[in-house]
Amino acid sequence: MVAVPLLAFLLPLTVATPLAVLLSVTVALIVVIQDHQSIHLRSAAWLLVATLPGLPVGLLLLSAGHQFWLKAALGAFILGFSILSLIGLVPSHPRFEGRGWLLVFGFCAGVLGGAFGMNGPALAIYGAMRQWTPQQFRATLQAYFLPASLLGLFGFGAAGIWGHSVTRYYLLSLPVAIPAVFLGRAINRRLRGETFRKYVYVGLACIGTLLLLRTLRPLF
Repeated sequence: MVAVPLLAFLLPLTVATPLAVLLSVTVALIVVIQDHQSIHLRSAAWLLVATLPGLPVGLLLLSAGHQFWLKAALGAFILGFSILSLIGLVPSHPRFEGRGWLLVFGFCAGVLGGAFGMNGPALAIYGAMRQWTPQQFRATLQAYFLPASLLGLFGFGAAGIWGHSVTRYYLLSLPVAIPAVFLGRAINRRLRGETFRKYVYVGLACIGTLLLLRTLRPLF
């Protein structure tokens, strides 16, 4: 969720997106091995199933060339939803565990993953609304990201978007990314309940703001 908006300040989306997905595979593999006992398998499976039809839709959007409006709309939605959640206007309740909600958020995650390499915002919103514990949140989302990101990489390769520069930047990032996974696990285990959900929405608000700034910068 954080990588693509930041990378987009320096790299075109056609490089930033597959790079973020490649890193996602690495991070997810480590987390799944570490915390497989905290994974909510049913949720991860249905989110993944719903993602599959969303990925080609996202790839079509990425290839369509309308990145300005896509990024602006995504940034505005994430920022607005996060603010409404922080002030208590969006409900958070375990009732969002229904299969219909899983399919909706999974499809949205697929579209965002194909277009921006950003499955994360839709999944973070779903996990926060489900009131998952920080440990369930981290493990379940990464159990989703591992196969979903592998599928995304296949799509990028088929679309000719995964080039040599993506691989080069990935290898350069590994010495920093891998230690950060273990640091993140240590922080995750100190977080609790409602405080954790507020952190999620604050993080999402920052991501939405970054996307808007990155999108609107050429206009000023």
